[in-house]
Amino acid sequence: MADDAVAHAMHAVPRSGFLPRAQRPAAGADRPLPIGQGQTSSQPSTVADMLRMLRVPRRARVLDIGAGSGWTTALLAHLTGPDGEVLGIERHARLAEWGHANVTATGMGWARVAPARPGTLGAPRPGGWDRILVSAAAERLPQDLVDQLAPGGLMVIPVRGRMLLVSRRADGDVHVSEHGGYRFVPLIEG
Repeated sequence: MADDAVAHAMHAVPRSGFLPRAQRPAAGADRPLPIGQGQTSSQPSTVADMLRMLRVPRRARVLDIGAGSGWTTALLAHLTGPDGEVLGIERHARLAEWGHANVTATGMGWARVAPARPGTLGAPRPGGWDRILVSAAAERLPQDLVDQLAPGGLMVIPVRGRMLLVSRRADGDVHVSEHGGYRFVPLIEG
């Protein structure tokens, strides 16, 4: 792995602390691992690719959709630093509770995992999010999430097997580019 901020975050926030006990011996394997509720912890190389595309700056406000065990939320928090804000959203309440406990255990108080609000995709906030990471596959690019991007913001989201990088320019225009094929559990909207 390259010597960069993402590699440093992945070393500082090991995947093993975000896996069920039975899966911890496989933490170093570059493959998805089950975490319960039919969800997985994405393979590390995919997570690293997504985080590099997202280019998370220090002090960023970041939304992590499909937070699961909280691993990506904690990685994002490491990248933003203590002046940032990271909110992980998970639709499975038990996973959200476990993910929140895992993130809390890291001591990074600027990050948390919360259950998804029924009928709401993402977490709208005044001014939008600087970065949005989506770790579940959508059938189409969700306009609700595009609308939650701040001017100058970036979102990484798998759509129909293709990884998309969505950027909202300062003037509000949105640009979308494709970055290879990936497989994820499905994104449930609403």
